[in-house]
Amino acid sequence: MDSYQDLARKVLTLEAECVKALVDRINCSFDQAVETIFSCSGRVVVTGMGKCGIIGRKISATLASTGTPSVTVHPAEAIHGDLGMITENDCIMALSNSGETEELVGLLPIFKKIGSSVIALTGNPESTLAGFSDVVLDVSVAREACPYNLAPTASTTALLAMGDALAMALLRKRDFTPEDYAQLHPGGSLGRRLLKVEDVMRSGDRLARVSPDTIVRDVVVLMTKTRNGAAVITDDTNTVIGFFSDGDFRRTILEDSSAIDRPVRDVMTENPTTISGGHLAVEAAHIMRSGDRKFSQLPVTDDNHKLIGLLDDDELLNL
Repeated sequence: MDSYQDLARKVLTLEAECVKALVDRINCSFDQAVETIFSCSGRVVVTGMGKCGIIGRKISATLASTGTPSVTVHPAEAIHGDLGMITENDCIMALSNSGETEELVGLLPIFKKIGSSVIALTGNPESTLAGFSDVVLDVSVAREACPYNLAPTASTTALLAMGDALAMALLRKRDFTPEDYAQLHPGGSLGRRLLKVEDVMRSGDRLARVSPDTIVRDVVVLMTKTRNGAAVITDDTNTVIGFFSDGDFRRTILEDSSAIDRPVRDVMTENPTTISGGHLAVEAAHIMRSGDRKFSQLPVTDDNHKLIGLLDDDELLNL
């Protein structure tokens, strides 16, 4: 009898081979599926029963997160009112290994009556589902990984892989960028890694900006009021000419307590390190934390070295 490890290797090998077999079945139907979805002015409505329905939810989520609006509809719920979610502008992606799933097949004439395009992902290109569909993608497998060839295993893996292939083709078709991805994933760690400095910097009333003639005491008051660990010194044209941090203040007062009543120009760091608002936030985190000198804050400037914000390390904690 095989060990558990041997069994796992056999399952993974079989499923990998089933996915690899799909490569030779990528043809003009795949192109047609991509174009059908891309030209759809509504949403991709993914539907399937059982394990296919579960895979369908993942495919729908991947489409939506990469720029293709998508929702899922359960076939059993559809006949009890959820068909009202579907319009003629939508594209149906119907998932069924057999292509004969009763609940799904019963919906096909209604999909046609509504006027929606139907793309079938099925393991049976000669099925009822395939016959009703505008585009058919063959996701059949030689056998399931289940020793009894019953539990959906290799077939659902193949289905998932084909869904990913469609999503990635559509991603390229839409010229979907990392910035687009970040916009759709503002709360996730992946999305945060793609945010730009200008998306997380402090600006406006949250920014401590002073002239070089401002008294150090007043600079510290402003830093406290705006809850910033530093102030940026700019000239009359808003060009950055200096920087003054909490650390600078402590060192200055330890050396000369009377400096608190002097202009900040006398104690500021001239020509400070700055960063462009167009940099990725993750790049800024690397600059601030690597090297011999660490930065807790960085002035953010435009292409003309004009101040537009202040980047605080607190905004980069998850990067």
